[in-house]
Amino acid sequence: MAEIYSAPKEIKVPNINGTMQKYAEESIQYIADLKQHIKNMGYKGKNVGEIVRFAVADGYAEYMVLSMRPMRLIHIPLDDAYQFPYAHLMTASEITKKLEAQKKLEELFK
Repeated sequence: MAEIYSAPKEIKVPNINGTMQKYAEESIQYIADLKQHIKNMGYKGKNVGEIVRFAVADGYAEYMVLSMRPMRLIHIPLDDAYQFPYAHLMTASEITKKLEAQKKLEELFK
């Protein structure tokens, strides 16, 4: 089972009240900064820093992999900041399968 963490306060969440273009750019930078932050904290290994998405309502709940063993995820508070109600039940093998499926879909729709 996964431990779910809030995103660190040191990484500034983009302000959605600007233009959509500016928010999109700041969101990309936020993800990069979050990934760098966890690597600076010493987290490394398979899938660390990868984003896993779960369909929720009209969007996605997004989590960044902090570690696979033990399974730790960071909730990403972007867009609607949806949360997946079963994220805490995810195992390392389920997250690996989900990430592989996401990569195949991305490749298919490139």
